[in-house]
Amino acid sequence: MASGIRDKVVILGMGCSRFGERWDRSAEQLAVEAFSECLADAGIEKRMIQAAWLGTGLETLHLGSGGVPLGVALRLPNIPVSRLENFCASGSEALRGAAYAVASGACDFALAFGVEKLKDTGYGGLPQRPRGPFNEMTWPNISAPGTFGQLASAYQARHKLDKGFLKRAMAHVSVKSHANAAGNPKAHLRNAVTMDEVLNAPYIADPLGLYDCCGVSDGAACAILTTPELARALGKRNLVSIKALQLAVSDGTEAAYHTWDCSHFQTTRVAARRAYEEAGITRPREQIDLLEVHDCFSISELVTMEDLHISPVGKAPQDILDGFFDADGRMPCQIDGGLKCFGHPIGASGLRMTYEMYLQMLGRAGARQRQDNPTTGVVHNLGGFPWQNVCSVSVIGKLDA
Repeated sequence: MASGIRDKVVILGMGCSRFGERWDRSAEQLAVEAFSECLADAGIEKRMIQAAWLGTGLETLHLGSGGVPLGVALRLPNIPVSRLENFCASGSEALRGAAYAVASGACDFALAFGVEKLKDTGYGGLPQRPRGPFNEMTWPNISAPGTFGQLASAYQARHKLDKGFLKRAMAHVSVKSHANAAGNPKAHLRNAVTMDEVLNAPYIADPLGLYDCCGVSDGAACAILTTPELARALGKRNLVSIKALQLAVSDGTEAAYHTWDCSHFQTTRVAARRAYEEAGITRPREQIDLLEVHDCFSISELVTMEDLHISPVGKAPQDILDGFFDADGRMPCQIDGGLKCFGHPIGASGLRMTYEMYLQMLGRAGARQRQDNPTTGVVHNLGGFPWQNVCSVSVIGKLDA
C-alpha cells in the first residue's frame, strides 16, 4: 500500500533569482543566478546531482520544449533533464518529480528547477495559447481577469455578501502583499499601496480592479533534494523536509454539469484533503504556520483560504479583514509578497513559494522573518481557469516537527 512521501526527502539547498523585468538577462542567465545560490547552499559539487526536472509554462519561449537548454546553461554532467509543463503548477510539478526520484531510491541528489522569461514576449499578460482543453471556440472571448471576476461575483452571490464588503476584503489582500514585498529585495513590486488606492483603482474586470491582479515576471528558482540520511552525512542538522505533495486535476464536471457554482475550486479542496492526510494534519487552522498560495488575483487568495480548510466556508473575508493572514497575524499568507508582488514567472512560482518556506524555517528570511519558529507551511498552486484547472498542494516542514 502506498505510504506517501512524508519525511522521506529533505531540501538540501535552494536558490532564487531576483524577480522582475530582467531585460538584461536571458532565461539561461536567470537559471545560472538561481542555481549558483542553490549549489552553494547545498554544499555539494555539481557532479553529485544525478537527475533534473525543469518546469516551464510556455514551451515555445526562450528555453524551448526540451531539457537540453538547462543542461547546457548549468553545465550539468550529462545527466537526465526532463522538461515538463503543468500550467502554473509547473514548478511544483518539477519538485514532485525530483522528490519522487529521491524517495524511490533512483537518485541520491536530484534537482528541481523552474524558470520563465515573460517580459520579452510583447504581451501585457500571458500569451494566448489555444491548445489542450482550452482550444474550444470560446477561447478568443475569455481572459484570466474576466474568468476570475466571475469567480468573485459567484462567491458574492453564493454567500449573499455586500459588494463593498467583499471589495474591502480583496483590497486588504492586495495591501498586505504590497506591504510584505516592500522589504523583500528579490521582489518584483516593492511599492506599498493604501486601501484607498486599491479601492479607487480602475476596473480590469468587475469587481477586480488594477491592484487585484498580478502581473507576469522574469525569474528562476530551484532546489536540490536528497534523503535525510545523506543530508546528515554531509553535516546538515537543521533540516526542512517535504511532508506531502499532492495534485488534483479537473475531471470536467465543473464545466459540464450543474453541481458547481463557480464560487470555489473543487481541485484545491480535494488536493488539500489528500495533502493533509499524507502530512498527518488534522486541524489545519491550528497546525499550519505559514501559507504561500496562488494569488493570481486577490479573489483567488480569498477563496483559497476556504478551499484549504483554513477559514470556514463564507468566512474568509472576515478572517482577512481581521488580520488573521497578515505578516504579524496568526497565519501569514504571502509573507514575501506572493505572486502579486514577488512576481509570477509561471514555471518558477511553485519553487519560489517553497523557497520562502525554506528560508523561514531556517530563520534566514531577513527583515520578514517570523520570530515564532515556524515549522509547517503549505504551498498552493493553481493553473488554468476556474472551470478547468490543475491544483498542487505541498506541505513543507521541519524534519522533526
